[in-house]
Amino acid sequence: MEIRAPETDSEFEAYYELRWRILRQPWGEARGTEIDELENTATHVAAFDESRRLVGVGRLQHVESALGQVRYMAVEPDCRSQGIGQAILNELECLAKRQGMTTILLDAREHAVGFYLKNGYEVTGSSYLLFGEIPHSKMEKQLNDSA
Repeated sequence: MEIRAPETDSEFEAYYELRWRILRQPWGEARGTEIDELENTATHVAAFDESRRLVGVGRLQHVESALGQVRYMAVEPDCRSQGIGQAILNELECLAKRQGMTTILLDAREHAVGFYLKNGYEVTGSSYLLFGEIPHSKMEKQLNDSA
C-alpha cells in the first residue's frame, strides 16, 4: 500500500469519485457535493493498493493558528479493516505536525467514533445531523506527543 497525495488529474478524479460514492451517493446527493471551496488550500491524502487502485482518501485543512481539521475520510468497502484508514489518518497527523498544527478537530459519523477513539481522539460534544439522518460527534486530538 502507498499513502501519498494524489498527483495526476486521473488520480484526483478517482479521489473525488471515491469521496462522492462513499460519503454522498448513498444519501442521494449529487456529484459535486463531495467538493467544497477549500479543496485548493487543503492537504489531500490517498491510499493506493498494490495494483495502484485508489482505495482510501482523507483531507486535512488548516482552520486557524495551530488548529487543523480532518475531513472526508473514506475507504472502499471491500478494503476496510485492513489498516488503510489508520495509515491515512497517521499520514494526515504527520502532515499536520509538519505544518505546525498541534490540535486536530473532526466531526465523526456515528459509526466511525470508535475508530477515532482508538486513535487518541476524544469526543468533545455532539455535532450536526448530516442529510437529516447521519449523527456526528465533535472530536479532538492534541498532537504534541502523538502521531
